[in-house]
Amino acid sequence: MAAPSTERPPLIDKTILLERTTRALMRLLARLPLPLVHRLGSAIGTLVALFPNRQRRNTLINIGLCLPELGQDNATVLRNRCLREFGKTYAEIAHLWLRPSEDVLSLVRETSGTELLERQPGSGLIVLSPHLGAWELAGLYLAAQGPTAIFYKPQKYLDDLILAARKRSGATLAPITARGIRVLVQALERGEYVGILPDQAPRADKGAVFAPFFGIPAYTMLLVNRLSRKTGAPVVFLFAERLGPGLGYRIHCRKAPEAVASDRDEFAAAALNQGIAECVRTCPEQYLWPYRRFRERLEGMPKFYDGKLSDNAVWEQVTHLKAQLAACGKFESAS
Repeated sequence: MAAPSTERPPLIDKTILLERTTRALMRLLARLPLPLVHRLGSAIGTLVALFPNRQRRNTLINIGLCLPELGQDNATVLRNRCLREFGKTYAEIAHLWLRPSEDVLSLVRETSGTELLERQPGSGLIVLSPHLGAWELAGLYLAAQGPTAIFYKPQKYLDDLILAARKRSGATLAPITARGIRVLVQALERGEYVGILPDQAPRADKGAVFAPFFGIPAYTMLLVNRLSRKTGAPVVFLFAERLGPGLGYRIHCRKAPEAVASDRDEFAAAALNQGIAECVRTCPEQYLWPYRRFRERLEGMPKFYDGKLSDNAVWEQVTHLKAQLAACGKFESAS
């Protein structure tokens, strides 16, 4: 018979410890002045940009492919600026989640195109907020304009905190399920707002097609198209540009291309990506370029996010990827 184990179970689960530590850190960050929070985030982003790592590599790959007109030197400069903004994005989340909603909304210094948020009688409005600038603020701002349902992916960690933060101005959170989609449809039929993050690659095989994003085939959701066609709701973009360390934010609203409601899936998805790209060009350093937008690939397309980590090796990979995409007829000039 085997001897009984003498190992003692851990006093506290590592996952629980990590979550408690994260919550404590967020409470601390929420108490700090926003200019200091942004400087801390920028410093963290600078460190990420200094040493070879996957985030740094993926960012340069995406910028090199999507903005080929920049060349290696300018793409690297934009990559470094992006990582500093990336640091600010995550450092400011505690401020945006845990401060009173009226305090957060007071940080909106300027607005542009917000007349597009006016709803016609009996008609809802689909509002798309790409991962650009302070997207948590964009959702809070939208919910402050009227009844809003926000499409939401439940999280393994901090889910209750995220739900409370996003609900505190009255938004309804609709999970990414068939039931959640019904909630969105019903909200639009009642003439309400529906908020969606449109630029993540769907994982399911249904409800998405490949369409060009800055000329590169990207797996793209069809949910926006389906909702607009079913309910007749128009579509607009909304994003919150960060003005500077602690200086507040500018809200931008833009009309989406009409083809997002096309009865041809490829046209609709391409129009959606065109609208996202136009938003990104407003403040490209504030886009979530580290995200692996092209991890889903058409058959015959090369892998994007592997290989060596040094800048020169990454740029060689970008050049190689462009050649491979051109050879299989998948590469177009950036839109």
